[in-house]
Amino acid sequence: MPLQIAIDASRATKAQPTGTEKYALRLLQTLIQANDHRSDPYELLLYFRDRPPADLFAKSPHVRQIVNPFPRLWTHLRWAAALWRAGPDITFSPAHALPFLFPGRSIVTIHDLGYKHFPEAHDAGQRAYLDLTTRCSAARAEIVLADSEATANDLERFYGTSAEKIRVVYPGVDGDKLTASRVDIEAVRAKYQLPEKYFAFIGTLQPRKNIGRLIQAFRRWREARDDPDTALVLAGAKGWLFDDSWLEGVEKVHVAGYIDEADKGGLLAGAIALVFPSLYEGFGFPVLEAMHCGTPVIASNTSSLPELAGDAGLQVDPLNVADIASAMSRCSDDEALRQSLIERGHIQAKRFTWTRTADKVMNAFDDLATR
Repeated sequence: MPLQIAIDASRATKAQPTGTEKYALRLLQTLIQANDHRSDPYELLLYFRDRPPADLFAKSPHVRQIVNPFPRLWTHLRWAAALWRAGPDITFSPAHALPFLFPGRSIVTIHDLGYKHFPEAHDAGQRAYLDLTTRCSAARAEIVLADSEATANDLERFYGTSAEKIRVVYPGVDGDKLTASRVDIEAVRAKYQLPEKYFAFIGTLQPRKNIGRLIQAFRRWREARDDPDTALVLAGAKGWLFDDSWLEGVEKVHVAGYIDEADKGGLLAGAIALVFPSLYEGFGFPVLEAMHCGTPVIASNTSSLPELAGDAGLQVDPLNVADIASAMSRCSDDEALRQSLIERGHIQAKRFTWTRTADKVMNAFDDLATR
């Protein structure tokens, strides 16, 4: 009888996925494929809060989908109760939170500890919940998967998590889904009413993403060259503590709202550069997505972003507006540099695949199964 692995799949059904939801969906889709090709496949029990679309996952004889609707505290009440009934061999949460009480061995993915670095970016209730659940999950799990070395270091620093139980497993990026033709670029430009020339930012518009300094850097870039046409496109939903004053007195800032996943390639491919001066990231998907699109990247020199950008992006001090503006000038004015960043970016982005991620997660399953 195959070993059973119970997985929290509740994040995979979000209609407008952010980083954590995207991770859960693509990891589970790839894990199912990898498991089907094993000589000794596991039985994967996928637990949902909402009924998933019929085509969300490939059909597999080794997967069971269990839907348990519940309005609040689904992880700690409804999923926990299901785990006590099922008694799986391993429980896996790809979204930082294991139930407070459940039986057996477990693995958890911790994406970031941004609330520790920037507590003001979260309301008090959310911050307390994140701290409690992450602390408990990191302590309870036999294996902790971290999205980056930065997150691994934070787990040791803030929670005293043993380095022996932490494994850095980088998420993947779907490069093939980001390829955009000139027709795609024009279609996205028309759909979101984008200008012809623009710098792009993708992410939730909130203080941790450093939106205020990004806009000030763009204003400095415009004033230095008296450019009336080039814009800054902010692609993402307005998040907690979004401040309208960030936009005051700065022309040509286009707040595009949430961008559909299918349109992301066209938006990035049409940009002069991705400017991503975030104050903290456990893993910055837009950096690698832009590289896949052949778009130069400007990213912060903090948290996980140097791990992702490497020498394929321009790294800046996110607290220094002049430094961000200078990098924007280099990307817009130096064609040789642009081409070098594009070429190195293609190479760098290919290192991060969901197949590689799923293989490492499967290795963690195998290791824990033999203990």
